[in-house]
Amino acid sequence: MRILMVLTSHDALGNTGHKTGFWLEEFASPYYVFTDAGASVTVVSPKGGQPPIDPKSDDPNNQTESQTRFKADKDALGVLANTLRLDSVSAGDFDTVFYPGGHGPMWDLAEDPHSIKLIESFYDSGKPVAAVCHAPAVLRHVRHKGEPIVKGKRVAGFTNTEEEEVQLTKVVPFLVEDELKRLGGLYQKTDNWYPFAVVDGRLITGQNPASSTIAAQTLLLLMKQLTPAKG
Repeated sequence: MRILMVLTSHDALGNTGHKTGFWLEEFASPYYVFTDAGASVTVVSPKGGQPPIDPKSDDPNNQTESQTRFKADKDALGVLANTLRLDSVSAGDFDTVFYPGGHGPMWDLAEDPHSIKLIESFYDSGKPVAAVCHAPAVLRHVRHKGEPIVKGKRVAGFTNTEEEEVQLTKVVPFLVEDELKRLGGLYQKTDNWYPFAVVDGRLITGQNPASSTIAAQTLLLLMKQLTPAKG
C-alpha cells in the first residue's frame, strides 16, 4: 500500500507574530499507523524540505506516545526533514492521500492549486481521501462532478467551539466548521477534544488532534474494503 501524506509549509499564524505549521501528533500518529501496517509512506509539502512544526504541538504538556517515538526515530526524522515538493508527485503513484492538520494548511494548502488538483485526481480515480482537524480546510475548493466534494457528505473537522477555546477565531482566515457547512457538507461533531472521525464513501475526516489515530485506522480499514481479495 502506497500512502501519500501532505503537510503544510506555512509557518505564520496570521498577523499575530506567532508561529504555526502542522500539528506534530497529527503527523506522527498516522505515520506509525501506516508504517506499522506495512504501508509505504511518502511525505510532501508545497515547498519541500523540512515543514514547520507548530511549536504548541510540541509543548511538554502536549506530548503523546507517537510523538515520543517519532523524536527518537532517526529514519522518520529524516523523512520529515526531506519532504518532496507537492508539485512533484502524481495521484497515479499512490493508493490514497492523508492530510494532517495544524493551522498552517488553512493558509497554503487550502488555496494551493496543486493540492486541489491532486485531491480531485485521487477522488475521481476511485481512491480515498482523508484529512484531520484543520486539514479538512484543504477541501474547500475541491470539486467532484461539478459540485463541492463535501456537498451532501457527512464530514467532521475542527469545531467552532474548539477554535474559540484556543482563542484563534479572529485569526484564522475562515472557520473549518462554518466552511464545511457552507459548502453543503453534513457536518458532524462530538464534544471538544474527544476523538471523532467520519467516513462517507471514500472521504474520511477527523475532528481534532485526538482524532488523528482513528482517522488513520479508518483509512486503512477502508483501503482493505476497497482492495479486491486475492486468490
